[in-house]
Amino acid sequence: MSTSKDIGNLRAPVVAIMGHIDHGKSTLLDYIRKSNVTAGEAGGITQHVTAYEVVHTSSEGNVGKITFLDTPGHEAFQGIRARGAVVADIAILVVSAEDGVKPQTLEAYKHIKECNVPFIVAITKIDKAGASVDRAKQSLAENDIFVEGYGGNIPVVALSAKTGEGVNDLLDMIMLVSELESFNGHPERLGTGIIIESRLDPKKGITAVGIIKDGTVKKGLIAASVGATAPLRFILDSEGNQVDELSFSSPIQLVGWDNLPPVGAVFEIFEDKKAATLYADSEAIKSKHNPLDAKIDENISILPIIIKADTAGSLEALVYEIKKLSRERIVPKVVLQGIGTVSENDIKSAMTTAGTYVFAFHTKIDSQAGALAERSGIAIESYDIIYKLTERIEELLESGEPKIEVEEVSGSAKVLRIFSITKDKHVLGARALTGVVTAGGNLRILRRDEEIGRAKIKGLQQNKVETDRVNEGNEFGAMIESKIEIAPGDTFEEITKVTK
Repeated sequence: MSTSKDIGNLRAPVVAIMGHIDHGKSTLLDYIRKSNVTAGEAGGITQHVTAYEVVHTSSEGNVGKITFLDTPGHEAFQGIRARGAVVADIAILVVSAEDGVKPQTLEAYKHIKECNVPFIVAITKIDKAGASVDRAKQSLAENDIFVEGYGGNIPVVALSAKTGEGVNDLLDMIMLVSELESFNGHPERLGTGIIIESRLDPKKGITAVGIIKDGTVKKGLIAASVGATAPLRFILDSEGNQVDELSFSSPIQLVGWDNLPPVGAVFEIFEDKKAATLYADSEAIKSKHNPLDAKIDENISILPIIIKADTAGSLEALVYEIKKLSRERIVPKVVLQGIGTVSENDIKSAMTTAGTYVFAFHTKIDSQAGALAERSGIAIESYDIIYKLTERIEELLESGEPKIEVEEVSGSAKVLRIFSITKDKHVLGARALTGVVTAGGNLRILRRDEEIGRAKIKGLQQNKVETDRVNEGNEFGAMIESKIEIAPGDTFEEITKVTK
């Protein structure tokens, strides 16, 4: 088998950092970039997908570029993390030396395996007092992730993003894996890539952040994605600098879209406006589906919600998380969603459906919208951390869930013998099977486990002494009022009505 490659077409690897919410992914990237991204994120949690390009000199003196994707660790960003593994050439599975494998670790591992990308395990936080690299490796092995030295061949690097120990070893390992995989690109082709974030910028309009997977993107060409096109009057690199062109593996900011391109969608570069529009329209037709349109049982109440967010990635994550909050008799429904400031039109939409809540995530409320909402009694609530917003929706669902009256069984008994029947009065002997049987209790009569009628206890005797209640396991006599003839072997259950 030939292994020859066109050296001129070798490209830098795109690397996704994946794992549990607080195992140090963003802190690791901060160290690599010599900056502090996490401090600017609400609650110290990465809320957006971003991409960074770094230059690394290996221990052998080789110089190369690496593009990192910072994929959010919060469970709400499941879909984004999954696509992070698709756009990536190499994945880094981060595991804390303090905590070992967590559910989100396994979820990230599942995505990595499904996407069939090579990956490296990074054991972080080795500077912590309670850290144990061996314990972390053992935790991985117990979950069938076998690293080098622990029964497998998955590369593993132990590091501290705080002190920097082991970080260069990780970068060296990334370059080694990239060299072995020989990722190729074709600079002469028109660029193609994947949208990893999109947002509405008040000054620049709709901007999408993408990773170029092949080819070259030049100023003056036209970008197209699902239902959207953008004439590239200028392009920006990952740091926001204007450039004339960018090639494969580079992060790119594409400015000036006519519609918001979906996160995770492919973008293509065209020389011709007509061809770009045709591609955008055809891709839009292919992707015509909306999970929010799923039918809801007419007997279930709806909590209508309008969401405005700063970016498409945040919006997708919010909708994903909200869909999981359904209760038995009430579900949240996102009736309107969008990117950018909460507008007057959003409030007008809320006014058409009673009980609608408007949530602003990392975005502002314009003054007209705020005034109209106040006059109309529409609630607008602002949040910058996803779990705070979802906790609020859980509260609204709990308080808004319709109350229903249900029957609960407080006791049951088996009929042993019938002493007499006069009209609808049955005098009988029985044994309490479960719970407590009480005088005045309402009953349902069962025969061969099927209900045959309803009845009422008019009086109870135990050891020929009248009583108000009989406990489980005791025999008793009873007068029962029933229009259905009761027979030995029947059982009856005492029922109480409870509002829930």
